Amino acid sequence: MRGFLDYVSGDSVPHRLNPMTKLALAFVLCAACFMTKDHMLVGGVIVCNLCLAAMAGVFDRSARVFLSLLKLAFILFVMQVFFVRQGNVLLTLPKGFYITDEGISFSLLFAMRMIAAAMPLTLMLSITRMSDLSNALVKFLHIPYKYTFVLTTAIRFIPLFSDEMIGIMEAQTARGVEFDTRSFIKKVRLLLPLCVPLLISSVRRIETGAISAELRGFNLRTRDSGYKTYGFGAIDAAAFVFCALLIYAALTV
Repeated sequence: MRGFLDYVSGDSVPHRLNPMTKLALAFVLCAACFMTKDHMLVGGVIVCNLCLAAMAGVFDRSARVFLSLLKLAFILFVMQVFFVRQGNVLLTLPKGFYITDEGISFSLLFAMRMIAAAMPLTLMLSITRMSDLSNALVKFLHIPYKYTFVLTTAIRFIPLFSDEMIGIMEAQTARGVEFDTRSFIKKVRLLLPLCVPLLISSVRRIETGAISAELRGFNLRTRDSGYKTYGFGAIDAAAFVFCALLIYAALTV
């Protein structure tokens, strides 16, 4: 999962979409999963995400995200299936537990929704520059630049903090710390030598970033300060038509 939020340059059709179109498409793909109770439609959203990733040249990254989410979805499915009591009993287990057909259907839909709702965001961030996303939010949605800067900076810091944590873990391992222990209590105790250096380095990085922003006239930036323009073309119109059809299908199926 390392680097799954980093931008991947390209000239594919998804790359050439307007940043607001990408954001709208990601939002619609997420929202459609919760508007419908049809398993096939939610599965189609997952396939659509993988197809868009293949078109953008980031299929390997999306496949890794999908497999990682699949493991979590399986755990959620197993935990959820025992708490739904409605429906016909399919399997009776000891200590009063049993599995019903509605329990399997609901748990499967719950797990699929989790996968389908998480993948569009990672795909959108993989094919959109943070600067373009920030400028588009300010220009089209009239969101104050300070808020968009906080959002994009937080997203930028996720892979940086991940790499920082890996470096700290390697340094601690070289000093004899055993992070591969199976004891849960020992793992919790090992969080302290990780959190303190990460917190210190994070504060230093944030302070350096704040000074750099001030030197570049952060407080003077307005909605018209951006020099790039983002037009809407035929592929953007086609994407919005697809969004409308997907919403219609989610509401009617």
